[in-house]
Amino acid sequence: MNKLLTFPDSFGMALSIRAKALLFHDPRSSALLEQVERIARSDATVLVIGETGTGKELIARHIHSQSERKGPFIAVNCGAFSESLIDAELFGHETGAFTGATQARSGWFEAANGGTLFLDEIGDLSMALQVKLLRVLQERQVVRLGSRRPIPLDVRLVAATNVDLHKAVAAERFRSDLFYRLSVATVNLPPLCERPGDILPLARHFIGLYSAKLKLENVDLGPDAEAALLAYEWPGNIRELENVIHYALIVCRDGSIRSEDLRMVGTLHRSRPASVPSQYSQPLQLPPEQQQRHLHAVPASRAEEVQPAPALRQRLESLFNEFIEAGEPVLFDTVEEALIRTAYAWCHQNQVQTAKVLGISRNILRTHLKRFGLIGGTDGGAESSTPAESGQFRHISIAL
Repeated sequence: MNKLLTFPDSFGMALSIRAKALLFHDPRSSALLEQVERIARSDATVLVIGETGTGKELIARHIHSQSERKGPFIAVNCGAFSESLIDAELFGHETGAFTGATQARSGWFEAANGGTLFLDEIGDLSMALQVKLLRVLQERQVVRLGSRRPIPLDVRLVAATNVDLHKAVAAERFRSDLFYRLSVATVNLPPLCERPGDILPLARHFIGLYSAKLKLENVDLGPDAEAALLAYEWPGNIRELENVIHYALIVCRDGSIRSEDLRMVGTLHRSRPASVPSQYSQPLQLPPEQQQRHLHAVPASRAEEVQPAPALRQRLESLFNEFIEAGEPVLFDTVEEALIRTAYAWCHQNQVQTAKVLGISRNILRTHLKRFGLIGGTDGGAESSTPAESGQFRHISIAL
């Protein structure tokens, strides 16, 4: 099965970390497509779980297109709005509901009436908004901010997350009742490295797309380039593959993409085929000291399966005891800042990879990075000094 899913206007979209194409060539992908199309024929709420760049929105769009719903498909990224705005964006508001609300406005739920509402990064919602969302799902009606009049809804909800919601529920960051309400039907979208049969077909798809844009003809993949693509771990999934192919087309010569044209900085595929030449047994284009770190890195998709060695855990607990005995005044914040700073530096200031290493969403990570002064604010106003900038916290290094 070689069905291809793309956005209606892929080239018209701004560059982002989302995947802009899904191709179901690998046997695991074909089975996934069959499951998705069975789910689509129902009217069940769907939870799509997968890493950043695996194509969660494309799956949601396909669910909508294969359903019998005649209304629109509306996609909303829950992490793209501030806490003060997302309430009004989702549920709408009346005139005068808050400062600046000069006229009434419907929310995304109303806009999707009769169709499908896709809520991406659902794990980033605050507890207060989770309560409101749960009420909407239970009562099938929405109340705008500043109003008491309920508006009936006929909306199918598809939610997506790259966060482990089971762990979020256990940590009391996500409501268990909302989790069970959302996960009536669950789609687990595997990372690209776990569906290797899709890698080369997707690469050829992107070659076709970008060759036309760059006015190139008959560009092919050399055998060494194919081997390198199959040997790579793809931490950025389909979006990273698209970027790698785009760059390779810019620098390739004689109508053929070779291994040296592929700009990839990451780890090996965990199950490298025996046919892959030995020159691909090291991460590409990394200094020797960084190669060691990447070779010993745990793939993000398997991170939850690996527990720290008892000796490491004991050393960490011993270090915490020293801080407690020393009377560290803001221990939690001190340790949290050290963890964020260390992970961010280890990942070379790559936010997507840092979020994966820490097991949190990219938007939650950005909140911490702003808080500790590692990136600038984006809300346009002058930001108050962070604890890191004011010297409230000491920079600590935890040597394990």
